[in-house]
Amino acid sequence: MSLEPWSRVPLVAALFVLGGCSLFSRDPGGRVPGPEPRAEPRSKYGNPESYVVYGRRYQVLASAEGYVERGIASWYGRKFHGRRTSSGETYDMYKMSAAHRSLPLPSYVLVTNLENGRRIVVRVNDRGPFVKNRLVDLSYVAAGQLGMRAVGTARVEVRALRAGARPATESPPVAEEIRKTRFLQAGAFLQHGRARALAARIERLGKTVRLERINLQGVFYHRVWVGPYGDARGLRRAQGQLRAIGVEAFEVLDVHGRERRRRACRTPFLHAHGPGSGRCRVI
Repeated sequence: MSLEPWSRVPLVAALFVLGGCSLFSRDPGGRVPGPEPRAEPRSKYGNPESYVVYGRRYQVLASAEGYVERGIASWYGRKFHGRRTSSGETYDMYKMSAAHRSLPLPSYVLVTNLENGRRIVVRVNDRGPFVKNRLVDLSYVAAGQLGMRAVGTARVEVRALRAGARPATESPPVAEEIRKTRFLQAGAFLQHGRARALAARIERLGKTVRLERINLQGVFYHRVWVGPYGDARGLRRAQGQLRAIGVEAFEVLDVHGRERRRRACRTPFLHAHGPGSGRCRVI
């Protein structure tokens, strides 16, 4: 049994521009309707009972019925456009599709971005992502519809749909989710060691710290997040404690998503040139 269709590791595609012409010129923009869930036979390819990738065995579900899971979504685009998927179909980055490690191929799922409330329906016709801590890989267009393409990843819920289901795909408010994802960004560095050193300083204050690795146009940055905080009072108290040790942090809402800041900066990926410098750097 060939594992070639399953062995690819989807990567976050960068946006390239040659002259004035985008490589993604077919991007329809605006609202793109998702596929209508319908009954389909299981694909001839991509549905073994189990398979092995990079030494790890994955089990394929006998049915998608009742499947619901939360995790991190990423996306894949131009690098795989036109290539064969695990189901034997051709990957089209402009269609509302996705890759999943265990759902039967094909399956239809409702994907909800827990950071901005956007919802989309996609058809799962590929295997992946085989990257640690990732749940689902979305097509280029699907990622755009979910509002996560520029950042690369987002925290999502994936829910299997029955044939004929017509879930609402409007974008309802998710205030409770946003309240739970208030963080302070204390730093962002090219070197992991510098990020880790800052995190260690903050941890000595008894704070919960996490490191976020992001890919921005092919360059990896290591962000230092403190939190989360459920209310503004706790966040402001922590902000003052960080300032006392020379760390000027600012508030962000929506981890992995389109962050909204309480301090004015001109770019979604930034940090002061060093803790306490108070200047925003355009990357």
